[in-house]
Amino acid sequence: MTEYLTPAGLHRIPGAFTPVVRVADLVFLSGQVAWDEHGNLCGDDHATQMRRIAHNLDVALAAAGCGREDIVKETVYVVDYRPELISGLFAALREGVPAAPASTLVGVAALFAPDVLVEVDVIAKVPAP
Repeated sequence: MTEYLTPAGLHRIPGAFTPVVRVADLVFLSGQVAWDEHGNLCGDDHATQMRRIAHNLDVALAAAGCGREDIVKETVYVVDYRPELISGLFAALREGVPAAPASTLVGVAALFAPDVLVEVDVIAKVPAP
């Protein structure tokens, strides 16, 4: 059975995408950016945007019965990537998480809107009851 979830606290564009899709014990999130629940971009630098993304991941994953510690694969898209960004980017994602998941970081020229600097999509596994 597939569940399509739209948790309160996340901005959404009706008809464009579903924020959270759960298939059995796997959870797939649409790419998360630093939007607040009203669609306002939070932050104008990579680290600040990543902190909001971590919050959005928490909201999205909780709706499916898991948390960031249950992420098994993440892909991080970064505009204007430079190696010195790594610690700031991953600090927020790893806070309170005992182990890092499999991860891919992709430097990109641009994302879907000019001020969006980071986007993260993840796959998580819901823990057994």
